Amino acid sequence: MSSDRLMRIHSAEFQAMAERVLQVTGLTSRLNALPFDDEAGKAALFEQILGKPLPPKVTIYPPFYTDHGLRLDLAERVFINQNCTFLDYAGIRLGERVMIGPKATFITGGHPVDPEERRLYLTGAPIDVAENVWIGAGATILPGVSIGRDAVVAAGAVVADDVPPATLVTGAKASVYRQW
Repeated sequence: MSSDRLMRIHSAEFQAMAERVLQVTGLTSRLNALPFDDEAGKAALFEQILGKPLPPKVTIYPPFYTDHGLRLDLAERVFINQNCTFLDYAGIRLGERVMIGPKATFITGGHPVDPEERRLYLTGAPIDVAENVWIGAGATILPGVSIGRDAVVAAGAVVADDVPPATLVTGAKASVYRQW
C-alpha cells in the first residue's frame, strides 16, 4: 500500500496517471455495457482494469467505476454491489469477506484546502479495509481511512476517520470546520 502522496498536477507523473484514467474509463464503460451474464467478457475486462485476474470468489455487480484500477487490491470473497466507485489513486485494499452495498464510494485523492495550492497539487492517502467489514449502501470512505476487522459502516455514512475493529459507525452531518 502506498503512503500519503502529493503530486504536482503539471508533471509527467500526473500526465501518466491521466492517461491511465482515460484508458480505464474506456474499459469500465465497456464493462458496464456488457450483458450481466457475460462472465468471460467481465473477467477479461476486470483483468485489464486491475492488471490481474479477479481473486477467487470475488463478486462485482456492474455498473462498476474506478479511475486507476491498478491500485485496487481485492482479497478473496469480496462482494461489491452495483454502482460503486473506487478512486484508487493512492491505493485501496479490501480484506477477505468485505461486503460493500450499492453506491458506496471510496476516494483516495483530493486537493489541498489552500486555494492557492488547490489547482497545483493532487493529494492522496490509501484506504485500508480489514477482513469481514460491511460497508452500507451509499457510504463514502475518504482518503487515509483504515477500517478495522468486523466493523460496520452504516448506509450513507461519511467516514473521514479510522474505524476501530468490531464497531458500528454512522452519520453524514457536515459542519463548519474553519474559515479563511
